[in-house]
Amino acid sequence: MLDFIKQDQDPETGKVMRKVRSFVLREGRLTAGQRNALDSLWPQFGLERADGVLDPQAVFGRDAPRVLEIGYGMGHSLADMAQADPDKDFIGIEVHRPGVGALLMEIQQRGLSNLRSYCDDAVEILELCIPDNSLARVQLYFPDPWHKKKHHKRRIVQPAWVALVHRKLQPGGVLHMATDWENYSEYMMEVMNDAEGFTNTAGTGQFSPRPSWRPETKFERRGEKLGHGVWDLLFEKS
Repeated sequence: MLDFIKQDQDPETGKVMRKVRSFVLREGRLTAGQRNALDSLWPQFGLERADGVLDPQAVFGRDAPRVLEIGYGMGHSLADMAQADPDKDFIGIEVHRPGVGALLMEIQQRGLSNLRSYCDDAVEILELCIPDNSLARVQLYFPDPWHKKKHHKRRIVQPAWVALVHRKLQPGGVLHMATDWENYSEYMMEVMNDAEGFTNTAGTGQFSPRPSWRPETKFERRGEKLGHGVWDLLFEKS
């Protein structure tokens, strides 16, 4: 767990090799339940970078359509999606251990056999562990907008990341992004409009209505009451 921290050190000199990451690792306080879940449930439901390329038969016991979500927070929505769609297998990636522990608790309490999680850097997991042309959908919901212009380089949505996601999606697979920051939504649209091999399912330059598979969060409902918008982007690998 948290293998990417070790990867930041040069194996010969031990010096930290700084990388531009889309997240800041702040270890929040673990509840007793989350800590117990990490200790007892991680061996059963956790995925490790060190295990190499994902083998769906070994992990899920089948080869079903796979959905990958990056940055699932506390995991409630991801667990809802896995429970509502048992014919698909879901893989989450989250760096914050309290959220991972909370998701593990959800998996056990709901008896979900189609949900697993990495606790690692999503870009590196995509590169090292996810086979090309293997994902039915990649989900990126409400990522950190890094709203200050000098921090835009930390946004996960970059041309190189989009090209990486394109490699991992199967033909006809969908990249689904959602944000409640209008400026970030416009930036996402600009990046996707320039990306090769994608088709906007809503039409060129258009945002999509929230699809049925994305649960509406309490945060989202509260924002709507305050007049805040949410923008969904769905792009299909063509």
